[in-house]
Amino acid sequence: MKRPPDNGFSLLEMAIVLAILGLLLAGLLPALSGQIAQQRRDETRKQIDEIKEALTGYAISNNRLPCPANATLATGSSNAGIADCSLTIGVLPWVTLAIGETDAWGRRFTYATSNAYTTANFTLSSSGTLTVKNAATGGSNTATNLPCVLISHGSNGYGAYTPQGIQLSTSNDADEVENANTNTSFVTHDPTPTFDDLVTWVSSNILFSRMVNAGKLP
Repeated sequence: MKRPPDNGFSLLEMAIVLAILGLLLAGLLPALSGQIAQQRRDETRKQIDEIKEALTGYAISNNRLPCPANATLATGSSNAGIADCSLTIGVLPWVTLAIGETDAWGRRFTYATSNAYTTANFTLSSSGTLTVKNAATGGSNTATNLPCVLISHGSNGYGAYTPQGIQLSTSNDADEVENANTNTSFVTHDPTPTFDDLVTWVSSNILFSRMVNAGKLP
């Protein structure tokens, strides 16, 4: 009896097809990974814009900026996300501001403040203590006398706090280390292979302008 033709794939043919698919996926994955990373950066930038509006709105309503929240408290625990004026650096007080807790990578925003702006009724002569530079070592100033600074620690997350209140390990990059310590100086510049922090701030001039327009200053 004549054997009917076999319309299925042989093992060799299947192996060839799988090898081709593997090569195609290997070529697509870096591009896909890059798109996801860019999407998260864009989403975090949008969050940062919303946070700056929330901070300004809080200042208009309360005649001061909110203090940071304790970074080491786990989400849902007592006082987590609540502004604590014994601190000048911690994490964004998301409960106080009624805003999202984490960036697009699921980590909390670092938030630093100047005492002159977290006490009630700051004035047009108030001056901040925070500085942003373009490098930790030998860098020049990008902005000075700032009321507050806000940081997303980016994709690598070095130095960021998780919702469990745990700080991730710090980077070997001096600029990222500067953004993860507790001093009054921070760094921002274009991303590099070892630096991907997103750093922003509310300037005193913009804050004063918004407060004057709202009738809260002078």
